[in-house]
Amino acid sequence: MTVLTLVSLAQQQLQQPLALSADSTTYRVPAGASLKRVLADFTAKGWIGYPRVHELWLRYNKLTTIQRGEYAIKQGQTSGEVIAMMVSGEKILRSVQFIEGKTFADFLLVLAASPDLEQSLIGLTPEEVMHRVAADLDFYEGWFFPDTYLFESGTRDLEILKLAHKRMVTVLASEWAEKSPTTVVQSPYEALILASIIEKETGAAFERPMIAGVFSRRLSIDMRLQTDPTVIYGAGDSYTGNLTRRHLRTDTAYNTYTRKGLPPTPIANPGREAIFAALNPEPGESVFFVAKGDGTHQFSTTLKEHNAAVRRYQRFSRRQDYQSAPSSEAGQ
Repeated sequence: MTVLTLVSLAQQQLQQPLALSADSTTYRVPAGASLKRVLADFTAKGWIGYPRVHELWLRYNKLTTIQRGEYAIKQGQTSGEVIAMMVSGEKILRSVQFIEGKTFADFLLVLAASPDLEQSLIGLTPEEVMHRVAADLDFYEGWFFPDTYLFESGTRDLEILKLAHKRMVTVLASEWAEKSPTTVVQSPYEALILASIIEKETGAAFERPMIAGVFSRRLSIDMRLQTDPTVIYGAGDSYTGNLTRRHLRTDTAYNTYTRKGLPPTPIANPGREAIFAALNPEPGESVFFVAKGDGTHQFSTTLKEHNAAVRRYQRFSRRQDYQSAPSSEAGQ
């Protein structure tokens, strides 16, 4: 076989697409896998012939440092194109979504439901999980930033929580540094607590600063917050979807109908907008608001105005996820 023939054969092999049996497939590069190992696997699968030809060409073009992970391979791609993709790390990424206003327990359920995560937290209590994330946390609620997190298949669930916690710490510090002088909270943690209440009360995003303003004014005049989501959180398993007078009258550390001030901890995980609202409340005079039934609220300055609004909108059922309709005893 002449040199010219060898060169022609090599070019033919390199330009020939992988012989896939389907339009597309996925391929996982294990940690520490070498170029030679991957090409040998391609050969065993029947995707290429003459792996040495491919290896020499790839080494000559310095396409050797492949990255571990899962890759999508499509019909028509050559070995060079696929290996180049593995060198640049164009991996398949999975995702989980943490939604604003959901609790730490909700986030754990999201992680447990992902088939692409390595499960290491199932069966642990929230406190045990918390200490694996950050040993210095006193309480888990509120410390995990709601967002969509991308990850490689096989990533441990704990790593997602660590990332979410780091994001929350960063966002909270950033927003605290730019807080308005009108904010009534005295620490970043108080801001996180107030933001969690704002998040649970908000049905329409544009109302966050308005709701923050109401709660800030209530706090500044030593008026009870009287917000249902805190009561629901404190009720725990006894709350099954219907908030009753018994719930409102049963004193817990989270019952803002029976106690003044902020509850001791956040009641959910707030997003950046809720944190911003807590630290930048909208100025005004309203200290009452009631759900209108469409996701928005009617804000009132006086008790008389508020009672009229309650009578007007009370035909709408109270929502389970957010609402605030203080009674006529508010502030007493």
